[in-house]
Parts: sequence; structure tokens; C-alpha cells
Amino acid sequence: MTVYGYARVSTVGQDHAAQTEALQAAGAEVIFAEKIGGGKRANRPHLARMLAGIKVGDAVIITRISRMARSTLDLLTILKEIVDKGGTFTSLREAWADTTTAQGRLMITFAGGLAEFEKELINERITEGRDRAKDRGVRFGRPRTLTQHQRTEALARLASGEAVMDVARSFNVHHSMISRLGKSA
Repeated sequence: MTVYGYARVSTVGQDHAAQTEALQAAGAEVIFAEKIGGGKRANRPHLARMLAGIKVGDAVIITRISRMARSTLDLLTILKEIVDKGGTFTSLREAWADTTTAQGRLMITFAGGLAEFEKELINERITEGRDRAKDRGVRFGRPRTLTQHQRTEALARLASGEAVMDVARSFNVHHSMISRLGKSA
């Protein structure tokens, strides 16, 4: 059984020494620490390495949830991975986030239900908004590079035997775009 600690700070000027000390005091044997923003697209390689190494009986300790998870859904995804591998999870600051106690498991289950509900509401609102926009005539996706007139002209030039590369060069587009026009006609 290994007790892992995870510490993260958001900016280069910050230091995770206080988190590391708290994790060591709580019994963490192996500490994964990184300096990386917690943004939605941030890649957290040390967190991924820690999660990949978890085995049955291992424990994960953090100082506070905001250091590990970006959102409730992110937290629950991480916790599910830890629990599915047979590990436990404890947050030193948030006593309710502790999979070693019945109350902690209940709170996490409750939070999971709320996160699922929130996700479904968001998806519902997105779908409704997209449908309303389509009804108003909004066109989704990347804007077309060539106008309808240019596409018609390009197709006519291709039909007359002009080379794809020459047609593409005259419209200042990649030859693959002109090739796709010829295939879709």
C-alpha cells in the first residue's frame, strides 16, 4: 500500500512547499507536484502518472480539491478512477471528500448526482440554443472559403479540362479543396 500525495500550483512564481509539507505530515510517501494552470485544457502529466500507478489499497491525499480538480465533474472522474482501481481518496481541507468514511462516500455520491444533473441541464440548454439558432437561419461550422459563384466557376473550369492545381492557384486555395469540389459535383 502506497500513500500518494498530489500538489499543484498555478503559476511559476508560486511554490508548493506548504502543500508538500502538509502532505508529508499526513503520511504521503510519494508526492507528485507540478506547476501548471488548472484551466480547462491544461494537461497535468504528474496527476496522470499518479493515477496510472494506483493499485488496490493505495491512498491519494491532497491538501484541497481545487489543487486537483477543475470542476465537480473533473473531481468525480478522478475519484471514480481512484476508487475503481481499489484506492482511497482524502482531502485534508474538505473533510466531506474522504472515500475512507461512509459519510465521505455519501457526500461524493450526492455530488456525483448533482454533477450529472448539471451536465444534463447544460446539454439541454445547448441543444435548445442550437435549435433556435438553426430556426433563425444561422449556419454552423467554418465559413466557406469560396463563394457559390466561385465554386460554380471552379467546377466549370475543371469540367473543361483545366488542371486542379491551376484552378486552386487562381482562387488562392489548396488543391485539395478544388479536388473535393470536383468529387462532390
